[in-house]
Amino acid sequence: MNASHVVLYRYAIPFTEPITVKGQRLVLREGIILALKSVDGKHIAYGEIAPLPRLHQETLQSAEAQLVELFSKREALTPGMLPKKLYPSVRTGLEMAMINREAAISGTLPSFSENEHVAKQIPLNALLFGDTPLVMQRAEKYFDLGYRTFKLKVSANSITNSINSIRELHRTFGGTVELRLDANQSLSFDEAISFAKQIPTGSVAYIEEPLQQAERIGEFYAKTGIYSALDETLWQKPELLATIPEASLAALILKPNRLGGISAALHFARYAREKNLLAVFSSAFESGISLSFYTLLAASTATKPAACGLDTYRYLQHDLLETPFEAENAHLDPQKLYRNGVKVRLRSLRRTSWREELSPVTHSVAE
Repeated sequence: MNASHVVLYRYAIPFTEPITVKGQRLVLREGIILALKSVDGKHIAYGEIAPLPRLHQETLQSAEAQLVELFSKREALTPGMLPKKLYPSVRTGLEMAMINREAAISGTLPSFSENEHVAKQIPLNALLFGDTPLVMQRAEKYFDLGYRTFKLKVSANSITNSINSIRELHRTFGGTVELRLDANQSLSFDEAISFAKQIPTGSVAYIEEPLQQAERIGEFYAKTGIYSALDETLWQKPELLATIPEASLAALILKPNRLGGISAALHFARYAREKNLLAVFSSAFESGISLSFYTLLAASTATKPAACGLDTYRYLQHDLLETPFEAENAHLDPQKLYRNGVKVRLRSLRRTSWREELSPVTHSVAE
């Protein structure tokens, strides 16, 4: 197959409860689904383009416009030869669709590593946020479901609540769970030091982005003994990865649709493996199309994958797949989920208003 028809769809999925992203309250998750369909109709592959407000600089509208411009040029497209100035979410969706397309043609799973090893299971971390009673209610529910890794959101605006939640989680679960924190760069250096002194010693595995100034993470570790993980820094100031002391880091948080694509996420996963850091694949509240793909990425890039941040599907009222993405006993089955993840429920989507303008265009996609 040397050519594909391109069809774009939109989706809108209500959140099960409002989600706050960097101060903005969201009630709806919106995105674009890219479908690459063979001329003979035998193969179809999907990719998801889903910028999240306040996390991404591009909007859904600008991402869509970039796709229209790209496909209108009628140029051959391959994962390794995409234009350099694509938005991160656009590159992710394009690479995902192209990789899925090659897998559909070959009838095999995508391959992301040289050793061809794919872990049989991926553990999940459960996302916790809210006031302390709600955090504990959720934690107890997740613990009963089999979760043994929790991730608690920490904010400078509610630091007392965060401290109380950590103390209560430590008192209730102790060493039976791993507790990770995520401060989203909300704390000044002095606030982070004060915060660290008020939580039980040894109660947390690491803090994602504890500081407004990531370059001081080494100093934060020296004063507190608490490891950090990099998330936003990886795309805001990737050069800092070479200067932050390795001894102060525990993990890299990998959001492909913000890092700049599947290839970028694989680059950081290899770096994490070389430096003996955890590679924690995470989502930006994307649908099961992306989550199933990320699960296979995680399973293919580490012999013993870390608990991943792919539990966000619980906050979407429905999925876009014929068989909705879900965990079993707080674990994910990579091969099963990938196979389910390529079967999209088209009735959950709507074609974009300008789809007719693109319908006669075919685009060569090199093998």
